[in-house]
Formats: sequence, structure tokens, C-alpha cells
Amino acid sequence: MTSERQGHASAEQESLTIQLLRAREALMQHFRPMLSARGVSETQWRVLRSLYEGGEMEALELAQVSAVMAPSLTRMIKVLEERGLIAIARHPTDGRRVLISISSAGRDFMQEALPEMQRIYERLSLAIDSERMRALQKLLKEVADLAELRRSES
Repeated sequence: MTSERQGHASAEQESLTIQLLRAREALMQHFRPMLSARGVSETQWRVLRSLYEGGEMEALELAQVSAVMAPSLTRMIKVLEERGLIAIARHPTDGRRVLISISSAGRDFMQEALPEMQRIYERLSLAIDSERMRALQKLLKEVADLAELRRSES
């Protein structure tokens, strides 16, 4: 591959990653005021939502499901537990493992926040019709699934 062609391929790849970052930032601008008003960060919200929707999980699974780096999750768990939004229990058969679940206060928190989150999604769906939004979500899932394919090949 020529140097010029390598530069072109590199620019396309960078462009895709930058476009994805810009799209994420554009979407998060709609959600940040709601999260800020409730005193949670974006990553804390992802953890709470994952537990609310998925139930009790071990830390590694929770990190994967909520797209949070494990070291960040460890610190975050302490903060969320101190706030009373999550509960931590020892695994019933393996005392080295812990199970993390949303607390009743965390469920109340989510039930209060989700209607506003839904209104934000509805406004976004008006700007981007729901068929195109579903197509985008499907495509993004396919891209994310490439990471799993790469892990299985290693």
C-alpha cells in the first residue's frame, strides 16, 4: 500500500471514530442536564440502569453490560453503595465473589428518572425518525459485536 493510500485509509478510520465520538457527545448533551439534576454521572447512570433492567450481577458482568472499565466500577460501586442506591452481598457459594443489585432506594431513583429519560428519547425520535433510529442502533450493535468476535478469535 502506498504512503498516500495508507494516509487515506487512516483518515477514513479516524473519521469514523471521530464521528462516533461526536455523535455520542451530541446525544449526551440531551441527557446530561437530567443526570446532573439527579447527581449522577453518565457512568453511574449506566450502572444503575444495567442493574435496574438486568437484576443482580457480579462485578465483571456489570462492568461489561454497562460499558464501564473494571477499575472505575470498583470505585463507583463504593459511591453508589454509600448513597444507598445499590446493595452488595457475598455470593452464596463462593465468598470471594460479590453480587451487586439495585436497592429499593435505587429502584425508586430509577422509577423517578426514567419518565424524563423517556421524554428525551421521544424528542430525539422526533428529530430522527424511529425507523432510522432502530437502524442506527442495529448497526451500532453490529459494530460493538465486532469486539466480541475479535476476543473469540484470540
